Amino acid sequence: MKRRALLQAGAVASAVTGFPAIAQSRNKIVLGQSAPLTGPAAALGTQFRDGAAMVFDRLNARGGVNGRTIELRSVDDGYEPQRCAENTQKLLASSDLFSLFGYVGTPTSLAALPLATAARVPFFAPLSGAEALRAPFNRYAFHVRASYFDETAEIVKQLTAVGIKRIAVFHQNDSYGKAGLDGVTLALKTAGLTAVSLGTVERNTVAVDEAVQKILAGKPEAIVQISAYTSCAAFVRAARKAGFSGGFYNVSFVGTQALINELGADARGVVVSQVMPLPFSATNPMAGEYLAAGKTIAKFEPNYGGFEGFVAARTFVEGLKRAGANPTPESMITGLESLNDFNLGGFFIDFGPHKRTGSRYVDLTVLTADGRVRH
Repeated sequence: MKRRALLQAGAVASAVTGFPAIAQSRNKIVLGQSAPLTGPAAALGTQFRDGAAMVFDRLNARGGVNGRTIELRSVDDGYEPQRCAENTQKLLASSDLFSLFGYVGTPTSLAALPLATAARVPFFAPLSGAEALRAPFNRYAFHVRASYFDETAEIVKQLTAVGIKRIAVFHQNDSYGKAGLDGVTLALKTAGLTAVSLGTVERNTVAVDEAVQKILAGKPEAIVQISAYTSCAAFVRAARKAGFSGGFYNVSFVGTQALINELGADARGVVVSQVMPLPFSATNPMAGEYLAAGKTIAKFEPNYGGFEGFVAARTFVEGLKRAGANPTPESMITGLESLNDFNLGGFFIDFGPHKRTGSRYVDLTVLTADGRVRH
């Protein structure tokens, strides 16, 4: 506790003096990431990290940016906020840290963002669409992906367009689940509807039986799921076993490939909203670049999580190129703010001095029994 207090005090002190508690390296840009690398949500962290590493490794092999290579220091938090906060304090205490990058999850990112803000260090591309990370405006937080409000609005729009009105919500019992639930509630209100039933699951567990009972009591036609892949898969199986024949709709954070792996043939017909274009074929230049990079890696399997990490890393590099020959966290912010409607290989990023959500791209996909993803 004494060490933690000292680290927090150092971060706050740097904010008061106006200078980050870091010393810039002349030959290296160090990024810190806390993410689930083990446990029930591990696929979310490892896929994003590995996708970003594809960009940084290729860039470093060519000499980096202005002679500086990029090092991504990834530490495991098991998708637990307290561990994430402790990781973040240690990362911020590093003398050479340049930016935080690619944090995974809403509860963990909410634990880390105040620390990054106090230290005046960029908090770039969290794998979360939570509104609480976006509003009020925070000049240090940059979001590459669309929000959960964007995703849930598209899901409810699709459901109501085909006449489905009895919609339930299964959600994780934490800030992530609440963020998704708030999005569904807002979208339903716009359509003049309310959720017919709700059910929750605790983070990093698969205890879904009570949620199944509560939700099915409302006789829904469709269920929107706001949780990670293990609990969502458990809920799909249990609900179908209990006789539910309607549709399941998930937001992107569920982890598409991991959900497919968990469900197997039971994935048939499950819908997932996506915040990245299809990563399995070169339908746009960025997807083509991702697939080409993957050919140089053993056992490469394209997936949405990896592609999002790849896009986040490519966006970061573009900002770094604009941060000057001797980049600082402040000049990095200026560089990122200059990415106005920037065409990143068919995926557009639109940052600005008062704009931190770079994309509102959302696409709905359907999973098949043989493990494929269809539009």
